[in-house]
Amino acid sequence: MPKVTFDNKEVEAADGSTLLDAALDNDVDLDHNCGGNCACSTCHIIIEEGMDNLSEMTEDEEDMLDTATGLSLTSRLACQCQITGSGTVKIKIPPKSDY
Repeated sequence: MPKVTFDNKEVEAADGSTLLDAALDNDVDLDHNCGGNCACSTCHIIIEEGMDNLSEMTEDEEDMLDTATGLSLTSRLACQCQITGSGTVKIKIPPKSDY
């Protein structure tokens, strides 16, 4: 099973699941106001390692990320990042802000 580290919490995730699902399945506090439908940017995360173990960004995700605060070159939406590899992924959850 792929391993995902959210800040300092390492969890196992099912291959093919999203990073949001991995967070929710393992009691990781990650906002997700739209319920994982790519309709907001509250599940914004920053990929620190393992980008090659995730699905590619879609145009819808890219458009929605434009509304997120604190963007970086490796910003993604957890609800849209499907785990596609068996390696590890290291994630930083940006501080919560007013959305």
